[in-house]
Amino acid sequence: MTKKTTIRLLSSLIAIILLAVCFAGCGKSEGNDQPKTTDFSASVKLDKSASTNKIEVTVKTYVDGDTTHFNVPESLGMPANTLKARYLAVNTPESTGKIEEYGKKASAFTREKLSSAVSIMVESDDSQWNLDSTGGRYLVWVWYKPTEDSEYRNLNIEILQNGLAIASNSGNNRYGTTCIAAISYAKEQKLNVYSGKKDPDFFYGSAYEVDLKEIRTNIEDYVGKKVAFNAVVTKNYSNTVYVESYDAETDMYYGMSVYYGFNLAGEGIEIIKVGNEARIVGTVQYYEAGGTYQVSGLQYRIMKPDDPDNLQLISSGHTGSYVLTDPDMFNNGKVSIVTEEETKEFSYASLAMSTTVEMHDLVVKKIYTTTNEDSSSYGSMTLTCEKDGQTIDVRTIPLYVDGELVTEEYFEDKTIDVRGVVDFYDGKYQIKLFSLSDVQVD
Repeated sequence: MTKKTTIRLLSSLIAIILLAVCFAGCGKSEGNDQPKTTDFSASVKLDKSASTNKIEVTVKTYVDGDTTHFNVPESLGMPANTLKARYLAVNTPESTGKIEEYGKKASAFTREKLSSAVSIMVESDDSQWNLDSTGGRYLVWVWYKPTEDSEYRNLNIEILQNGLAIASNSGNNRYGTTCIAAISYAKEQKLNVYSGKKDPDFFYGSAYEVDLKEIRTNIEDYVGKKVAFNAVVTKNYSNTVYVESYDAETDMYYGMSVYYGFNLAGEGIEIIKVGNEARIVGTVQYYEAGGTYQVSGLQYRIMKPDDPDNLQLISSGHTGSYVLTDPDMFNNGKVSIVTEEETKEFSYASLAMSTTVEMHDLVVKKIYTTTNEDSSSYGSMTLTCEKDGQTIDVRTIPLYVDGELVTEEYFEDKTIDVRGVVDFYDGKYQIKLFSLSDVQVD
């Protein structure tokens, strides 16, 4: 054996020894207080003897990845026996309002864990139930038991370790060390928001990814801009569909009229059939003639069905919400929308615009009929109704029975139950009636 060969063998042996030492050290965390694990959620334990507040809950409403509404006992003294929880230490991407990458995945992750849990506990960070900056949500740790014989897992930390949130004061709390370790792990493993990869559930088109609540509560910010949102189609009339979607945070439906004009045909028309949930992509415009906002400019490219700027079918078999609405609430009700930055107040009817509602026991007091035979509204009626001292206008399209136009005698001095869409005309909100099947006359 030559001297050079011996040196090469010794070098190889030393390299092997060094690699062995390196691998033996892998997986060990630095610092005595840092968990030596990759399952950081399981490394912390729910201490029921600690001075923090703790209570077992059930889910009332899933909102998004870091916000859930829980049912709590009446003894807790919270409005509607509901604890609106904002998860401590985490800030998941948005899946409501302005939709963000990985927001839907984070929301689905939270729903999946809680919906299959056999028990859920919420815990405060100290001895108080602390509110967040909005004053409407409580900052809590959420624990869940996957099975009867398992221990509680910390969902906040589990969200962090899966890379489905960025830090939110993560180190400044009772589980701060573990939260920071979980975030570091997600970054090292390049998971989800730290992956540098596109989110397969997010549309990377030219439109703003939003929901109808975001548009309705910030309508002037979106005029002239292309938006994309999911909504259920409830009515179709005169080249316009009415769409709506539910917002869990405010427990309200938000709607929009969508003008598709004469350029949409074939599969595009099929997508926006009544009863379908569709992804609507179009431009927000102010409709001068009606004094309202609408979305227009829809398109469907049959050769590019997955184009993010296309209409897309989400699901079918839906119906309108037809929220039973009190006339006083319709005329005078106010709704406060709380965001991270501010609180805005709106009239109830303005937020309910273009959604489906239902009213009972309206007494018809006066009727106006459009008599201009050259008008497309010929035969339409405005029924001025009263209930409990409130006046409500119901505007019909031309209605027919056996080919005969329905006239004022059909409604005169009658009491009606009506289902229609919230509309706006001449500075006043009203209910638009599209079919005789949506009205019951006593």
